[in-house]
Amino acid sequence: MTGRLFLMRHGEAAPGHPDRERKLSDRGLAEAERMANWLGRQALEGARLYASPYLRACQTASPVARTLGVEPEVLPIITPDDSPAVVCDWLLSLEGDIPIVLVSHMPLVGALTALLVEGRADRGIAFPTAAVAELESEVWAAGCARLLRLTAPHDIRRGSGG
Repeated sequence: MTGRLFLMRHGEAAPGHPDRERKLSDRGLAEAERMANWLGRQALEGARLYASPYLRACQTASPVARTLGVEPEVLPIITPDDSPAVVCDWLLSLEGDIPIVLVSHMPLVGALTALLVEGRADRGIAFPTAAVAELESEVWAAGCARLLRLTAPHDIRRGSGG
């Protein structure tokens, strides 16, 4: 069975310190809402939603959770400095083929996408804020996934199906 993974970078964050407590800017809140609405049109029934424990990721996951009708789960291994290999191992441990949505940070989302698709994490792809990479795979191992699309808030026209 083929599984689907949606890797989402948090919306634009305001400056601040400490890093883990930075909040979304007004633009970041709008980006999160726009992408949540888009995700709501992606046939994600039964999806599991995981967010980094950092405030800006939790704020981004909030409208996604509301749109999908799920409770977000905090996943401590998806912070900015975490290892894509560790996340890959965690994905391998999951059973079933329910869609997974991870709300995380750069450089992790770019490196994890590269690891899953290309088999190496050292050439991660760029993610605009609140962008979502949609991947599919039969097994979440390095080099086994296919990148279906990368969608950013600016790619979605207001009122369109995106």
